[in-house]
Amino acid sequence: MITSRDNEKLKLVRKLAHRKHREETGLFVCEGEDLVAAALAAGIEPVELLVAGENILPELLASISELPHASRVLGIYRSADLPPFGSDTTLALWRVGDPGNVGTLIRTADAFGAAVALSEDCADPLGPKALRASAGAIFRVPLGSFAEAPTARVALVAHGGVPLAEAELPAPPLTLLLGSEREGLPDSLVTDCYKVTIPLPGEDAESLNVAAAGAIALYELSRRAGR
Repeated sequence: MITSRDNEKLKLVRKLAHRKHREETGLFVCEGEDLVAAALAAGIEPVELLVAGENILPELLASISELPHASRVLGIYRSADLPPFGSDTTLALWRVGDPGNVGTLIRTADAFGAAVALSEDCADPLGPKALRASAGAIFRVPLGSFAEAPTARVALVAHGGVPLAEAELPAPPLTLLLGSEREGLPDSLVTDCYKVTIPLPGEDAESLNVAAAGAIALYELSRRAGR
């Protein structure tokens, strides 16, 4: 039973609250019964599992919680145990900085059988907010770097592209490029890409949230495939 704040496992959990330590150690923390259950269902075992009242005092587990209301279980996992990168469809995220959007896009990719590739300056998909937004999909969705995404690339742009429903998209494997929340995709990145736009009938709507755009694009691909 862990009874001291100075326990080495608790020190590790505190360090893993920071991206630098997650990247250095190859470890990350999932808090909550749903995330831990999702890992188990995916066949991914924790390095450490802390359960309030079983192997740690509840007040100590609460002291390291990232949640408004502390859960009773917390697991430490290896990033190397997550699914290897590869899929017929990839969402490639360019500098998507909001962890909620990153996690939501991972959850959406899971729903449509896609992979996710992330550029530098994206929010960490293994951070606490992104993990919660992924709702356990982090343990099922292949993740890779932006450079690993297939080279048949379709850029989703706010204006000036072919309407998505009319677009003649390349055959899989293909990549859907999604840009940052403020700037979207830079011209240098989309110059040689096939550009598509999601038409917005709302007169005052300037653009869609990046997570919403990704969901619509993946649904269109799924619809065409007859899934």
